[in-house]
Amino acid sequence: MRWDHLGDDGSAADTPAALFGTEAVVTRTFDTPGFRGITFHEVRARSILNRVPGASRMPFEWTLNPYRGCSHACVYCFARKTHSYLDLDTGLGFDSQIVVKTNAPELLRRELASARWHGEHIAMGTNVDVYQRAEGRYALMPGILTALRDYANPFSILTKGSLILRDLELLRQAARVTDVSIALSVGFTDGDLWRSVEPGTPSPETRLAVCRTLAQNGIPPTVLMAPVLPFLSDTPEQLRATVRAIAAAGATSITPLVLHLRPGAREWYTAWLRQHHPHLVRRYEALYAGGSYAPTWYQRRITRQVHEFATEFGCGPARRDAGERLRAAGEAAGGRAAEAVPAPGGAPSADTQLTLL
Repeated sequence: MRWDHLGDDGSAADTPAALFGTEAVVTRTFDTPGFRGITFHEVRARSILNRVPGASRMPFEWTLNPYRGCSHACVYCFARKTHSYLDLDTGLGFDSQIVVKTNAPELLRRELASARWHGEHIAMGTNVDVYQRAEGRYALMPGILTALRDYANPFSILTKGSLILRDLELLRQAARVTDVSIALSVGFTDGDLWRSVEPGTPSPETRLAVCRTLAQNGIPPTVLMAPVLPFLSDTPEQLRATVRAIAAAGATSITPLVLHLRPGAREWYTAWLRQHHPHLVRRYEALYAGGSYAPTWYQRRITRQVHEFATEFGCGPARRDAGERLRAAGEAAGGRAAEAVPAPGGAPSADTQLTLL
């Protein structure tokens, strides 16, 4: 595996400074139903806070990713391409070959204590989900959250995982001393579509229950309606049902994000489409003929419809700073998508563009 010269941003570095060397990798499998077929590569990382390139114009400069690869197995996941940096497969390999940075909590505490650290915002979940299945065994997040709480360091989490509720008390404690932002990803409520396209994730109903629980405990989350899948979850009836369910779960805002298909994800999603919805392949080829992103007219149509439904169900906006972080986390994925939904009766922000995480 091409790991010895892996840079902090997940790409091949030009210098010998690596996140970890192959001699530090321990490979494990567990013969339990929840982990059958998954291989874990345990590594001792050399750093855990990753600086966002300055040219990206992010309102935060740092991300934290304790895992690489994701057993959520979402067929559209933009992060699939990053597995190729490790000479790992971006299809089934991304779903089943999980890199675990076992020393992430202790590394974070050390880096937060450094005189060079100035308490910048740290975004989590911008690459793969920190509350994926592996977290149930390795339990890295309690140590990470404890360190962030102890240093009163602001942070945000984007997740599809219900395991976040295990850490509810730590989140509440952190929220008393610093800025904590939680976003849940719920793109649709169709159960059959969920089982097919997001087979390793908790159900949409479970994620909405997580949203409700967080809101009831003083940590009201935003919801990314992500992704809206063209011709599969984008009818007005489907959008309205999803918005209604999200609003009922207590979300502070809803942001629709249209599917984008970057290299790595595009090939895997197209293969899934050919198997499950072959009649849609040509329609997708036409819609995405211009590149990785759906046309602006399509994105605006989705935004307008979701805006109307959000107004109907009284779902308000995120705070401006939270909205900026969501926008920026989207840009970290390298694209753009639908505009954020404003408050009922309000006007959409002209400069708010988001992308699928």
